[in-house]
Amino acid sequence: MTENEIGRIVVDCAVRLHMSLGPGLLESVYEVLLAHALREAGLKVERQVAVPIEFNGLRFDEGFRADLVVENKVIVELKSIESTTNAHKKQVLTYLKLTGMKLGYLLNFGESVMKDGICRTINGSVE
Repeated sequence: MTENEIGRIVVDCAVRLHMSLGPGLLESVYEVLLAHALREAGLKVERQVAVPIEFNGLRFDEGFRADLVVENKVIVELKSIESTTNAHKKQVLTYLKLTGMKLGYLLNFGESVMKDGICRTINGSVE
């Protein structure tokens, strides 16, 4: 399965979840429910995955945590806030660069309409 195919499933599940629950819940609630929906769709999902950072030849595993990693190919960062900033978008790109993955999503469940809360980020090119 390609990154783009996985991404379509991620977005579809996020939109359905948001339509069912609406905005306003804690990020952790959306995380557990989206992970469950993605697994139900047949995808491998890991939650709170350590994203190590290397500096001066040293590796630090406690660098960052990605909310969801889907099929070891797509990073999904979740928010449940009024609006995201460029810093949130840069966070996803940083995770992609550190892991070598190509595709990531910033999903803000705090938006009144989910399509306004979807930001797709690419590191290099995606097939």
